[in-house]
Amino acid sequence: MKVHLDDNQPIFQQIARILMDEIVKGHLEEEERVPSENELSRFYNINRATVRNGLQFLLDAGLIYKQRGIGMFVKKGAREKLLVTRRKQFEQDYLQPMLEEAKKIGITSKQLAEMIKRGEVS
Repeated sequence: MKVHLDDNQPIFQQIARILMDEIVKGHLEEEERVPSENELSRFYNINRATVRNGLQFLLDAGLIYKQRGIGMFVKKGAREKLLVTRRKQFEQDYLQPMLEEAKKIGITSKQLAEMIKRGEVS
């Protein structure tokens, strides 16, 4: 789970994003315990309050839940919720601009589909 933190985004958002990525990849499964504030703050060498803010973001988003005295856990349905959100975001951020540019430069749907097929990741 080691990821380098950068200065381009608030650290608490980066922590939340890292954990969301772990959920999407299946590395953190539903009902699995999420690393604690202490574990994350030591691992990334950051303030616990910053980690707490990242975890609170996930709580507020309904992706994790807290069991008092035990820890935080990935909520059932969290992965699917993230996948739906990310697919919509992918369409908005990548697909729509690509389609607009293809239209501007005269690439047909068939040509575009063939380009995508050739670049397909297996």
